Amino acid sequence: MSQLTAKYPPASDRRPRVAVVGGGFAGINAAMELRKLPVDVTVIDRRNHHTFQPLLYQVALAVLSPAQIAQPIRTILKKNTNTEVLMDEVTGIDTGLRQLKLSSGTVRDYDYLILATGATHSYFGHEDWAKYAPGLKSVEDAIEIRRRVLLAFELAERHMVEHGWHPPLNFVVIGGGPTGVELAGAVSDIAKLYMKHDFRHIQPSMARVLLIEGSPRVLSTFPPDLSAKAQKQLEAIGVEVQLNKHVTEVGPNYVKAGDERIEAVVILWAAGVASSPLGRMLGAPVDKRGAVLVDQQLNPAELPEVFVCGDLAHIEQDGRLIPGVAQPAMQMGRHAAKVIAADLASRKRPNFRYWDKGDMATIGRLAAVAKIEWPFKAHWGGFLAWVTWLVVHIYFLIGFRNRITIFSTWAWTYFTFADGARLITGDQRLPGWEESIGGLGQGLAQNPANPVPGGVSAGEEFQHPEVAAAGDGGR
Repeated sequence: MSQLTAKYPPASDRRPRVAVVGGGFAGINAAMELRKLPVDVTVIDRRNHHTFQPLLYQVALAVLSPAQIAQPIRTILKKNTNTEVLMDEVTGIDTGLRQLKLSSGTVRDYDYLILATGATHSYFGHEDWAKYAPGLKSVEDAIEIRRRVLLAFELAERHMVEHGWHPPLNFVVIGGGPTGVELAGAVSDIAKLYMKHDFRHIQPSMARVLLIEGSPRVLSTFPPDLSAKAQKQLEAIGVEVQLNKHVTEVGPNYVKAGDERIEAVVILWAAGVASSPLGRMLGAPVDKRGAVLVDQQLNPAELPEVFVCGDLAHIEQDGRLIPGVAQPAMQMGRHAAKVIAADLASRKRPNFRYWDKGDMATIGRLAAVAKIEWPFKAHWGGFLAWVTWLVVHIYFLIGFRNRITIFSTWAWTYFTFADGARLITGDQRLPGWEESIGGLGQGLAQNPANPVPGGVSAGEEFQHPEVAAAGDGGR
């Protein structure tokens, strides 16, 4: 049906109304392309900002501040004279009446709908794990992860001063995809490089970082040679990679993988995603993730006026599912606008074709892997891949100011090991901390001479080398 020249919107004297739901990569690119057309655009998002998600982990590990990777949607689209922005949340979709129901209680009519609300975390039916193992999809998630990681070191320092020992500083990352690999590498970097001289009584560099992956290799969507390079680089910076292990239980201070129990002060989730629930509101077929099955024009069955883009779309090309990452989302958003332009000009709708330029994942300081498909084909690892990753991500950042500030921040941080945005905000309690010190404290009370596994024994208080030399005066 959508292959034919569409008769949407119905003939009238007014301009077609296009509702874009979601201010991510797909939604923003759709809106930018639509500004060229004689249509009225409404962009709806429950947040007022666009987040550059590939750099969220840099906020989570205190290299960058949230403002450096986020930009107000209104600012991005301020030159779009045909566009309005609403900070609201869609709670219902009536495809028959072509109406959106919003959480504010209002109803918005549309002639075309571009749905690009992305994905959220999936705990595979164990939603109770979320409070112990936060995922990384938003600025709020990144700030919460930053809080937990930094708080673990602060509480260990305080407990060492007060009691002469601290629990093992074990950080467990569940999931060996790009997000998991980036988080594990960044936690290792911040512990072993950036904070190694910041504490007097604990040794951050002794922290353990474990990456648990259920498949035979990390970065399973990458070519095998790049997966091997990624694992080698992770292990070189001290990350313990555990493959073919499926997590069966997550508690306040532990993870169970099979029969093995791993104690942890911080647990991070990067193992699964589920599509936004808005996809199911269309009443169209969805896959097991909740992604909407769409045709080559990005339309669900029997809904040629609706376009589904980004993580929310299930579309295959050359027998393979198009991945839910930034590049396909950007291209889908622009394509939806081009289909609308074809309708307005009474031309045949073009098919969507994903142009794969490659894929990259950063692993740690000056380390990454890159699968390059354009302008040439190559598989790179190490420093060259990291430089490529850096250039590409800065190029795609929205806002000239952000490009300059992020580049200068990275340069200063990476080459001087200077302080990042290491701020702890919000709750000063760490989930699982009381359980960690409770169990180990009882063991030490019974036998104070025994060391704490992976931590510091009650009889062997650690002193920072500079403190040992300078005495109580500090540095």
